[in-house]
Amino acid sequence: MASKFAGKVVLVTGASKGIGAEIAKQFANEGAVLSITGRDTAALSQVANECRAKQSNEVLEIVADLCDEEQAANVVQQTVEKLGKLDVLVNNAGICLPGKIEEATLKNFDQLFNINVRSMFHLTQLAVPHLKKVKGNIVNISSICSTGQYTRLLLYNMTKAAVDQFTKTIALELAPAGVRVNAANPASVKTTIYANAYTPKDLEAYYEKAKSFHPLGRNVEAKDVAD
Repeated sequence: MASKFAGKVVLVTGASKGIGAEIAKQFANEGAVLSITGRDTAALSQVANECRAKQSNEVLEIVADLCDEEQAANVVQQTVEKLGKLDVLVNNAGICLPGKIEEATLKNFDQLFNINVRSMFHLTQLAVPHLKKVKGNIVNISSICSTGQYTRLLLYNMTKAAVDQFTKTIALELAPAGVRVNAANPASVKTTIYANAYTPKDLEAYYEKAKSFHPLGRNVEAKDVAD
């Protein structure tokens, strides 16, 4: 496997499961030095061990709740102090809580925007000074939900639209400093983010319906996004 990221330090959030875990493993395949963060200690350690098995570079595990400002600051601080720099930030952490306008609550609103938008904004803000030093990269994991209208996903749709606007704006702001900013907008991916949000019956129905929106006629796997 070509080591196209050899010597690069990559921070991946939400790396304990799903898309984030696959992204971390793919970067490991390509020779990156990794800092991975998530809230599930056991799952994060498993991903770290899988990454270590793919290459000899260091993998830094940081268990953190990125909604906590001090913990978020510690993630960036520990990454730079222990790994020496930061070349790539992958903002992947996020949740999904289904609900139509008459079902969604303000608690749901705060949960989704705190995790999907506020924590991304804050972590990026903390990382930018380090990324400027190396003319680094930011990749935000958004969703097809940012561009379409998907019922029962009102709040999730809104957060991902915010992620897209955030990405476009800071891409313009940081371009003069040589920092590139992009977003990936995957379709329905079979991960725990949906499994935790739906009952098994509703989840099956959701995935079946989602297939009809995709040109390939199938749902996306986490590895598809990582690749």
